[in-house]
Amino acid sequence: MASEVVVVHANETPPPWWDAAVFLAGPLPRAAGVASWNPEAVAHLRERWRHDGRLVVFTPELREGVLADYTGQIEWEHRGLHDADVILFWVPRDLETMPAFTTNIEFGTWYDSGKAVFGAPESAPKNEYLRHLAESRGVPVTDRLDEAAGAALAMIGAGSRREGGERSVPLPVWRTDSFQSWYGAQRAAGNVLEGARLEWTFRVGEHREAVMYWAAHVQVRVAAEDRVKTNEVVISRPDTAQVLLYSPAPDPDDAVVVLVREFRSPASTPDGFVHELPGGSSREEADPAVQALEEVHEETGLALGADRLRPIGSRQVAATMSGHRAHLFAAEITADELAWLRDHRDAPHGAGDSERTWIEIATWREIREGGLADWSTLGMIAQALGSAPGR
Repeated sequence: MASEVVVVHANETPPPWWDAAVFLAGPLPRAAGVASWNPEAVAHLRERWRHDGRLVVFTPELREGVLADYTGQIEWEHRGLHDADVILFWVPRDLETMPAFTTNIEFGTWYDSGKAVFGAPESAPKNEYLRHLAESRGVPVTDRLDEAAGAALAMIGAGSRREGGERSVPLPVWRTDSFQSWYGAQRAAGNVLEGARLEWTFRVGEHREAVMYWAAHVQVRVAAEDRVKTNEVVISRPDTAQVLLYSPAPDPDDAVVVLVREFRSPASTPDGFVHELPGGSSREEADPAVQALEEVHEETGLALGADRLRPIGSRQVAATMSGHRAHLFAAEITADELAWLRDHRDAPHGAGDSERTWIEIATWREIREGGLADWSTLGMIAQALGSAPGR
């Protein structure tokens, strides 16, 4: 398909599909004779969009005339702001003709969304605080409108085709493996995403550019029931890799299991710690087996070869709220390795202040009867021990 730019003006219905969407946010003329910056922004975006596919540009200006009743398009603007992949803020503030009071509120709402660009002419007054907020969150900042348009398109890249309810999932989340895993499962079941509202993201990276966690209020047509489910939020994060380190016994209840104890803020346990299998996730490592070995070494100090891992399977951990999956492995440890682990129970492991783990060793019976692990960890241990060789 050829490159295409579609401009959607205030209160107009957007096209049924697009590859990328930019919302133009900033002060607008309220009287004839005051120049608008939106046409120039559209021209810059049209000139620079060179990918095969459709770029939609939302402009809050009317196609004809000057906006007189702003309240008549509030819902349209809110929908466009949520659906856009990038919000291009350009703030040529003029305290007489374009004071940009509404822009202040909009920027305060979206500056930390991970999809904002901020620009303002050097001559525009009262933008210092907005600029400070932008810089504090790694938002691209410029004093030229053409550069702001370029920064918006750089964040988009080539875009990605979305149609119908998919248009409500902005690119930063759409591109994550966790979203595609969840959405792929829904489509395989015949379900249809009819709409979504991204409620929250937790981002990491030098400029907080990578989405690690996300939460979206979704509307899903359930094919098997011919109804639309509208009252749930999907939360997700990168998949994890977990490893059961164990020493077998004739009676599985006597099998010795290695756990790690770690303070995690969501814990509601008596001691405030979680007690779980060694494991974790990574944005850089795509192979769960490699990640599993790295996590064992980081969290316990034990170095294992790849041939020691026995894959158990992959399942969701908490399917009523989170879309992520745990890739489970098991590794039988030797008597010498078990002794080494016992000797290092008082030494902290992990990645410094961001992760501090302590080795715990207990039998399968002690873990169950002593309440040492949550239900998901109990299930992983039971599955791995139940599929151990000889069982």
